[in-house]
Amino acid sequence: MDSAVTVTPAQLPDLLLHLATVRPVFIWGAPGIGKSALARPMASALINRMVHVHLKADVTDWLVWAANEGLHPLILQYLTERPDHLWSPAPKAQEPFSTPRSWHILSDCMLSYPADDLDDAVLEVLTSGLLTAQHGSAFRAWIKVVRNRHSLEPIIKGEVGWPAAPEDRDVLYFLVETFRERLIRQLPAAKEGGSPDSRQFAHRAKAMLVSLAEISLEMAQLVVANDTDGTPVLPAWYLAEIVRDLPRLVAARD
Repeated sequence: MDSAVTVTPAQLPDLLLHLATVRPVFIWGAPGIGKSALARPMASALINRMVHVHLKADVTDWLVWAANEGLHPLILQYLTERPDHLWSPAPKAQEPFSTPRSWHILSDCMLSYPADDLDDAVLEVLTSGLLTAQHGSAFRAWIKVVRNRHSLEPIIKGEVGWPAAPEDRDVLYFLVETFRERLIRQLPAAKEGGSPDSRQFAHRAKAMLVSLAEISLEMAQLVVANDTDGTPVLPAWYLAEIVRDLPRLVAARD
C-alpha cells in the first residue's frame, strides 16, 4: 500500500500509544527499517478495519538508537557522514541490499572480531553479504581512508592533493563521491545565494576538479554527472561556470 504521508520511528510510539488502544494498527514500510523492533506485529484484519501507518527510515532517529545500542563506532561515523547509505530500495534480483537491519547485523559481525583481525578481506566478505555492492565498497574505502588518515578537508584547504597511487584507487573514489555530495549539499540554487563559506568552497572546487582530472578524467566527470535518472544534481549556474572557467584554470597550471 502506498501513501504520501509517512511517520518517523520517533513519531511512531506516540501514535501507537493512542491508536492501538482503540483500533488495530498496521505498520507499513520497506524491509529492514525497524518495524518489528518498534512494535510487535498485530492481528490481521480487513484493510478498512485498520489504521495504516507508513513508517519511513529516518537517519537521525536511527543513529540515536544505534548509539544507545552500542553499534560499532565505525558504522555510526560512516552513516553520519553518508546518511544516504543507510537504506537502498529492494533490488529485483535476489541479492543483498542496505537497510538499517543489515547495518545492525554488520555491526554485530564486526564487533565479533578483534580490531586487528578486521582487515579489508574480512570486511569485503561481511559487506558483500549484507549491503549493496556500492555501499559496501564505499564503506570499506572509508575505513581505509580513516586508517590511512586520508581526508577530504586537507584537499579542500589545498594542504594535500588527491591520492594518485594505483593502490589508493578505492580511496580516491570514496573521496570523489564525498566531494560530489558536499557540492550537492553546499552549493546554493542561485549564484547570489549561499554563505561566504559556500561561495569560497564553490571557487576552490573548480581547482580541485582540474587537479582531479589530471589523475582521472573519469573521476572528474563523476563529480558533475547527472543523477541516475538524468536529472542534473548541481546547480545550472555552477555547471556553466565550470565550462567557462576550467580551460583557464588548466592553462594556468601548465
